[in-house]
Amino acid sequence: MDNKTLSRDGTPLAHHRSGQGPAVVLVHGAMSTGGTLAPLAAALSERFSAVVYDRRGRGGSGDTAPYAVEREVEDLAAVIEAVGGEASLYGISSGGALALRAAASGLPVRRVAVYEPPFVLDEDGVRERAQYSRDLNEALGQGRHGDAVELFLRLTGLAPEVVANARQAPLWAGMEALAPTLAYDDAVMGDGRIPRDLLASVTVPVLATAGGASPGPLRVAAQQVAQLVPRGTFRTLEGQSHAVEAEVLAPVLAEFFGS
Repeated sequence: MDNKTLSRDGTPLAHHRSGQGPAVVLVHGAMSTGGTLAPLAAALSERFSAVVYDRRGRGGSGDTAPYAVEREVEDLAAVIEAVGGEASLYGISSGGALALRAAASGLPVRRVAVYEPPFVLDEDGVRERAQYSRDLNEALGQGRHGDAVELFLRLTGLAPEVVANARQAPLWAGMEALAPTLAYDDAVMGDGRIPRDLLASVTVPVLATAGGASPGPLRVAAQQVAQLVPRGTFRTLEGQSHAVEAEVLAPVLAEFFGS
């Protein structure tokens, strides 16, 4: 990350800007940093000023207790101010939910694109999320960061044997280092339900996207986001999963942000 700006509560936020043109801030999801969106930023930088940043508690950014979702919205406000005072937003997974919250809060946002915000569709999903939240907070409270990561991976649908193998991989230590921020993404998602009232208050154009190879509930949730905002559009990216490829997504975003 090349630059740092201070959020309202004094938390330093690392960010990097590439390209020229209207600013687009990219918001990453759980268990990741702004660097995971660097390939997408590079693809968008031909037409836009693409900005990646580390959300608080991750990468080169600092952290300040106590956490609140409102602080992350203030973080986005600080980044937007640092890159010109107005921007479009793209958020993936829980980062998409955060981008929608930021737009609903009245930040100077022109357009919002999201990829598969993981909202749940039924009461079984709500109960599963509630149990995850309880187990996650217990694990983090006891310093069991590896168990917290495992809880998250299982929530995403990974099989137990895949998680067991991941625990033995070199990348596991880095995942454990990010574990405390899982509580932040959990807070952003709330009880998991689609926030209908919040979405109804988002007045800017919204593009909700999902992969054709992703689980059905993720596609349906994205469709519902597009239906519930006043100015929403839905697109399916054929052949893509939750790990969407930058070269497939970038042209779709460029068309939307440039229109």
